[in-house]
Amino acid sequence: MSRAQIVTSPAEAVAGIEDGSTVLVGGFGMAGMPVTLIDALIEQGASDLTIVSNNAGNGDTGLAALLAAGRVRKVICSFPRQHDSYVFDDLYRSGKLELEVVPQGNLAERMRAAGAGIGAFYCPTGVGTPLAEGKERRTIDGRDYVLEYPIQGDYALIGAQTADPMGNLLYRKTARNFGPVMATAARTTIVEVRETVGLGEIDPEAVVTPGIYVDRILDLSALASQEVAS
Repeated sequence: MSRAQIVTSPAEAVAGIEDGSTVLVGGFGMAGMPVTLIDALIEQGASDLTIVSNNAGNGDTGLAALLAAGRVRKVICSFPRQHDSYVFDDLYRSGKLELEVVPQGNLAERMRAAGAGIGAFYCPTGVGTPLAEGKERRTIDGRDYVLEYPIQGDYALIGAQTADPMGNLLYRKTARNFGPVMATAARTTIVEVRETVGLGEIDPEAVVTPGIYVDRILDLSALASQEVAS
């Protein structure tokens, strides 16, 4: 197994993300949201993006800032509206943003399916609601299901607490949320972490995301040290 690339700047972390990419963005609200990577993506300039996340942005930071910058064409999420989702609300109501609402469990499972190589699966969630319109339907053992397809990302931007040089990851409590499934579902997984430790310092039994799924790591503590030194 090759080591993950330890990058030295946010710009290096998001380099190469193309216009039109599908980007999986971790976070449950602001918990676990990779704000530094999102800010770098705004500076990088990629546009016409499809963003997959649990929410559609809070306040005017993180994902909301990416939306406000006009870089996003479509949002696939479970909870597009909260009390502070005014950026999304304005863009959606003015017809500048597409939306696909996916039930939260389906969202996680569709990404997990992508990581597991599953072509599609039947799920009862959404049956009888507008969310099931246009989807193939099947009755199994007397219960109705609809066919759901995987969600695969070109890139995943996620936040974690700790990484080692191989890219093995630990998360902090609820900041874990969608990070593990997103890491498996993206062709390129980019992670911002609070700290990096030496090889062997993470108990293998405690690893949540194996390094095989991680491509680039940005160490926020090292970045802060660089800024202080400069």
